Amino acid sequence: MPILAGIDYEEAGSGPAAICLHGIGGDATSFGPQFGALPARVISWSMPGYRQSLPGKLTFGGLSGALERFMDALGLEDAHIVGHSIGGMIAQDFALRHPARVRSLALIGTTPAFGGRDPSFAEAFLKDRLAPLDAGMSMAEMARAAAPLVCGPDAPPEVHAAVERPMANVPEPVWRDILACLTTFNRREETGKLTMPACLIAGSEDRNAPAKTMEKMAAAMPDAEYHLIEGAGHMINQEAPERVNAILSAFYGRLA
Repeated sequence: MPILAGIDYEEAGSGPAAICLHGIGGDATSFGPQFGALPARVISWSMPGYRQSLPGKLTFGGLSGALERFMDALGLEDAHIVGHSIGGMIAQDFALRHPARVRSLALIGTTPAFGGRDPSFAEAFLKDRLAPLDAGMSMAEMARAAAPLVCGPDAPPEVHAAVERPMANVPEPVWRDILACLTTFNRREETGKLTMPACLIAGSEDRNAPAKTMEKMAAAMPDAEYHLIEGAGHMINQEAPERVNAILSAFYGRLA
């Protein structure tokens, strides 16, 4: 597996670069269903601390900085940015910090801010998410229990396995730190500043990034299209790869 600027990544295809940013329990393999299926050079990273990527500062500023250095190492002035879940939050943060480097945004199962406005919501969220580990469960055991819960009801066992595998391999300290990072995200008031072409994809059964939230987010963006995939849970690009690939291919086709 190649490593550039401390980032472990995988890539496939040719054309304009599309850098894919995975969710909190993923890694570079999480966008495997998109490899070779889009009219783009699909580059999927493992964010700092994941797989073989070097540890880094797990704040949105730190993660956006890591993405900037990764693009520099790839020799890319700009790229299409694709983000799922917390990867979509990193994508938004990066696009607000470095708009000239973002040809387009594809946001999958993500939100413009974390949860509620009350700090107690974040505290309760962290307590709930960390409870299994605090009780002595291993990351592998936690991943086995969590994978089916983030997928839609119709996701087959092989999708559960694909979701479970990278989650089980996240180092526990990194998992704790990235969850804490997640709770700090709030770009809600700046959504309208994301003026680059955007494609938002929601799952009807996604309890982490509700479809209504994504629809409102798309409406607040000056140049955004919104798509709803019925039956999909949170792991949309893995659960419904043919639909996602068709949507993204058409989106990139219009930008060509």
